[in-house]
Amino acid sequence: MRITVFGAAGNVGSRVVTEALSRGHDVTAVVRNSARFGELPVGATARTGDASDPADVARLSAGQDVVIGATRPAPGSEHQLVAATEGLLAGLARTGVRLLLVGGAGSLALPGTDGTTVMDGPGFPADWRPIALACNDQLAACRTAEDGVDWAYLSPAALLEPGERTGHYRLGTDELLVDAEGNSAISMEDLAVALLDEAEHPAHHRTRFTAGY
Repeated sequence: MRITVFGAAGNVGSRVVTEALSRGHDVTAVVRNSARFGELPVGATARTGDASDPADVARLSAGQDVVIGATRPAPGSEHQLVAATEGLLAGLARTGVRLLLVGGAGSLALPGTDGTTVMDGPGFPADWRPIALACNDQLAACRTAEDGVDWAYLSPAALLEPGERTGHYRLGTDELLVDAEGNSAISMEDLAVALLDEAEHPAHHRTRFTAGY
């Protein structure tokens, strides 16, 4: 497959690029600043571009099979996440290429509740709230888009950290996945596995899904 990854030098994005390359895909790794080219996994085609610019998105997605959006703004710039999502949707409306987005877990429902979300549940860290709200707006931008883009939005488990690639995970829809001890987690490496599995075998269209152990 021909895959373009926006946010390719980020924590999740770099792992997505690595996973895609390991499967033999042709990967275009997009960053906003060419100074970050050296941080990209070896084997990817490095390009500069801005996910919030529909013209850049159209240029970098033309002829591709799928675009993966893994951008994450710095603290204090959370609003950029929605701008990037809107730019991706607008640009891909021009090329007809499928979009997979790395989202957030905050809007998932807590198991055993009446629909209380993760971010409104007990113990949710206050300093995570700005990015959680931005992720909510990101998902809303997808759901309200009228351009017909074939998108899928992947919400990770509650704890998403660098770790081991096991190749194992479970999928869900709008409810947080927890294990037998009530923990909700997935490594960034296995989230990348879930994304590439979805890219290779599309099962979610214009909807959100989640992955966790």
